[in-house]
Amino acid sequence: MDEYGGRQFVGIDLHRRRSVMVRQSESGEQLSAVRIVNDPVALGLQLEQAGADPEVVLEATYGWYWAVDVLHACGARVHLAHPLGVKGFRYRRVKNDVRDAADLADLLRMGRLPEAWIAPPQTRELRELVRYRAKLVAIRSGLKAQIHAVLRGGSAGSAGAAAGFAARLQSHDLHFRHGYRRRQTRVITR
Repeated sequence: MDEYGGRQFVGIDLHRRRSVMVRQSESGEQLSAVRIVNDPVALGLQLEQAGADPEVVLEATYGWYWAVDVLHACGARVHLAHPLGVKGFRYRRVKNDVRDAADLADLLRMGRLPEAWIAPPQTRELRELVRYRAKLVAIRSGLKAQIHAVLRGGSAGSAGAAAGFAARLQSHDLHFRHGYRRRQTRVITR
């Protein structure tokens, strides 16, 4: 650990493969700025230099779950910056990862950080399941729409009621013009 023994504020600019950590003193003096590989061990080792109970902030971007869990396990007080609250970073003239991490640490240090809620792991797991279900429902709806389009546009006869259309497609009772026949085969074999 450095010779500074006071309270430290850590800003993390989190990316997919690598991240930047900036440590600051209570007065805002930058103690270090390092680029690390996104690995729980590397993050934990770097956080040890911030002393006991550091205040850590990172932006709520894709993939923040693992970092928050590691930071909590290391004893840090973690804050999640709301992306809409810090979107002004985009409009700065000088933009780089070190500057972003330092600005996050500054906002936290000054008590001006727009925070987002850190959901507990159980809630995060449920959110992921709901997102995945919504994705599957969207895929199902798209496939149904394709089948309805084939039935509406390509049938020489009447498609009839929606119930049973899949069975008629399977049994090949409907006679389609050439272009729709290829689509029918593709929809069935998916």
